[in-house]
Amino acid sequence: MLNKNDSEIIKSIVQSIEDFDTIIIHRHQRPDPDAIGSQMGLANIIKSSFPSKKVYCVGKQYHGFDWLGETDEIDDDVYSKALVIVCDTANQPRVDDERYDKGKKMIKIDHHPNDDQFGDIMWIHEDASSTSELIYDLYNNSDDLKINDEAGRLLYAGIVGDTGRFKYPSTTAHTFQVAAGLAKLNFSTNDVNQIESEIDIPLARLSAYVYQNIEIMDSGAAYIVLSNDVLEPFELGDDSTSAVVPLPGNINAVKAWAIFVQQKDGTYRIRLRSKGPVINELAKRFGGGGHPLASGAIAKDDDEIKEAIKQLNEVVLNAKGE
Repeated sequence: MLNKNDSEIIKSIVQSIEDFDTIIIHRHQRPDPDAIGSQMGLANIIKSSFPSKKVYCVGKQYHGFDWLGETDEIDDDVYSKALVIVCDTANQPRVDDERYDKGKKMIKIDHHPNDDQFGDIMWIHEDASSTSELIYDLYNNSDDLKINDEAGRLLYAGIVGDTGRFKYPSTTAHTFQVAAGLAKLNFSTNDVNQIESEIDIPLARLSAYVYQNIEIMDSGAAYIVLSNDVLEPFELGDDSTSAVVPLPGNINAVKAWAIFVQQKDGTYRIRLRSKGPVINELAKRFGGGGHPLASGAIAKDDDEIKEAIKQLNEVVLNAKGE
């Protein structure tokens, strides 16, 4: 629930929005539904509330997320008198579009741990299920903001994505209250749920590969390495491997897991997830971070992969001993 300090921050955010004619909204690289939902949901709320303002959403467009909307291409000089709002982004290197610091004023709205503090105004709630939930709270606690059906669809999509269909521990009673408020708007929650649950044939085949090849240690720690050689036959195209990240959690023997996905430069992106053992400190040791039960990091080579697996096993064993 929001407190007095939240109310003051919300007032300052809304006042900042009112003060600027141009608003540019960023989110994190390699976005998920919450990154895009919070970004574009906020844009729709601002446009509905202040139709004369120029509102832009920037960042790389991914075909798989076309159903959530399209980003804008803008010139550098648009930033000179603009308010910049960065949504769902824990640290500055992850902001999509490096011009985020070229505006006249910056606001950070996020639900990740605030390890990298940036922005003139920061509104951070680590206990929120998603940044989309926070954007709804921003609207719902201001008399000056209006919401439209499209904003509702986008924010609902963000919440569904970041809660794993309301399955993850970050889902609270307040999350359901927000979802219920959004569901009153004129969009199909069923359509959003269906789209977020669907995968295409290449991802279905990759999912089968993950289930067949996941390594599960006695501790309950699990891992799989998806090298470029492994991924190439699946012909994923522009599709991300993010759809397979939750899969090991469906196995009852698995307590925490790591999925190593090779990047074009040869390094490996580490996607860490957990049912209980805290894994974000492990992520920090490998140049990453995130939530206690959902984090990311980078492994430079095979040796770092082995070390990350070793440390994940220790994290799960130590959690058992507590």
